[in-house]
This record gives sequence, C-alpha cells and structure tokens, in this order.
Amino acid sequence: MASFSTANLSMVATMLLLGLLLVSLGKGAQSIGVCYGMLGNNLPDPQEVVNLYKSNNINRMRLYYPDDKAFSALKGSNIDVILDVRREELQAIASDKSAAAQWVEINIRRHWPDVKFRYITVGNEVIPTPSGDYSLAQYVHPAMENIHEAISSAGLQDSIKVSTAVLLGILGKSDPPSEGSFANEANNYMGPIVEFLARTGAPLLANVYPYFAYLGDPGVNLEFALFTSAPDGRSQYQNLFDSMVDALYSALEKAGGPNVKIVVSESGWPSLGDKGASKENAQTYNSNLIKHVPQGTPKRPGEIETYIFAMFNENNKDGGETEKNFGLFYPSKEPVYQINFS
Repeated sequence: MASFSTANLSMVATMLLLGLLLVSLGKGAQSIGVCYGMLGNNLPDPQEVVNLYKSNNINRMRLYYPDDKAFSALKGSNIDVILDVRREELQAIASDKSAAAQWVEINIRRHWPDVKFRYITVGNEVIPTPSGDYSLAQYVHPAMENIHEAISSAGLQDSIKVSTAVLLGILGKSDPPSEGSFANEANNYMGPIVEFLARTGAPLLANVYPYFAYLGDPGVNLEFALFTSAPDGRSQYQNLFDSMVDALYSALEKAGGPNVKIVVSESGWPSLGDKGASKENAQTYNSNLIKHVPQGTPKRPGEIETYIFAMFNENNKDGGETEKNFGLFYPSKEPVYQINFS
C-alpha cells in the first residue's frame, strides 16, 4: 500500500483547491453574455465585434433583430445567441402561422447549426412598453405559440427556446420580494405566457436595471444598487438586483409558474449621464454583477444566466446621454473601463 508524505498531501490539497477555483471561474464566465446593440453610426463591422467577444471570453450574445452580416460573422464562433423578433413583426406572426414559419426559415434554419441560437425573444418590453403602452401585448402569446410551432416543425424545440422579455415595470408589487405580483393589466397577458413557458421548459427573459430604480426612487441607496452594501444582519437581501429578481420569481409563482426560470436578458449601468452615472460606478456594478450571478438569489440559489447591456456606447439611441452610454466599449473597441469576464 502506497504511503503519502505531508508534502504529497499538501500538493493534492492545493490541486483540489485550484480545480475548485477553475470550476468557479468557469461558471462565472458561462453565466454572462453581452447585448450587441447596433444603434450607432460609428460601430465596428460585425466580424470585428465577434472577434472582440471572443478575445474577451464572452460566449453569449443578444441580438435585437436578425442581421445577415452578424449571422455571417457568428458562424462557427460557438457563441450562444438570443435573437429578438422585431416589434413591428409581432402582429403578423401572431395572426399567421405561415409568417412565423417563414421567419423561422429565413432567420433560424438557414443559419443553424453554424449559428448557435439559444432563445428567440418574441417582443422586447411590450407588456408594457417603458411608457406604459400595452397595445402590442395582445400579440405576444399567440406569436410565441406560432414561432414555437415552427421551431418544433424543424425539430429544434429542445435546442432553441421561445420566450419574451419584460421590464420590471410589469410588477404591480415588488416589496417585499416575497409579495411580488404582476400588475393587474399585465396579469391579463402573463397568465397564458407563463403557462406556455412552463409547458415548453422555456425561461422568462427579464431586463433588470437597479440603476433606473436608483434613479427614480430617492429612497434607494447607491451602495445597495451597486452590490457594495455591508451586511446589516436584518434582511436577507444585500443588493437590489436580488430583490428585483426574486420579486419577479414571486410573481411567476402566483401566476402558476413556480418552476419557470428567469434569464436576465439585460442589466447594466451607464458611465455618463444622469445621477449616479459614472465610469467608476459602471465598473463597480458590472464587475460585481459578473461575480454575483453564479451564486443566484436568496429565493433561487444557483447560476442566473445574465446579459450585460451593452457591448458599445450607441450614439443613435433615443433619449439623453444616459441611454447612449451603457457600453462596455467605445465604437473604437477601446474599453470604457476595465472589466474581466473570465
């Protein structure tokens, strides 16, 4: 029987610890993607963008509409992709199964499996829109059903899940998180959507912005929004991100989806603009977000798949300086601030 010296045991222990560390770092990298917005007149070519993702170990991307140049650049990249259906197409796809089949044929089947689509987002922030408009909400569920049927006809239902992306404004109550619930009008639309998600095994996509909660509510502490609050021993919530996500989980439970997961399809912090917008705060928020999401929330421990908004500052975005300055990189591909994805 072999015997081990103290040095041998020390070496084994060190290797085990290193292995655990590498697993932990791997989980962090796997949890994070970045949104590729294109609302700028000075952005790099899509092939340069994909190369920038790869050189920064970013393995997941969200695209807000189909783009042939982006698809071409993504071929063989092994980057997982969320692809949105444009708002303008929702009504046609909801009312016509052939329109849904054509959308899937042109934008998914022609590029699969060279492009690794992960989710299709049917409607971004339409239940309601940021301005509180519900006029497109009626089309979301039937469009989801039709896109899912087309995906299933292609035999891709296990590889590509169909969902929609919501704002936290969908909640009528969010504090405390355990009492989170959908607003009355939103609930009219979310019932069948939650049932669809539960039936198909798809997650709900949510755009979660502690920054805007901080900006709009003087009672929100900056440190609480930035993941830098010291534990107070009184609350299980030490940051606003967890509180927001768990309020949405509570709403899903009340709507009949206790097992529906949440994917955070957008989250970020601006480096310029309104109150609290600075490079320092943006770096702090996004760095802490990357470290935090493998842990999960108090209500749902475990990895939260999360996409940072956004890859670039976009000078053609609607709104003021804040909206144009969420990017991790300038259009020159220089980082706005240093951040480590691995």
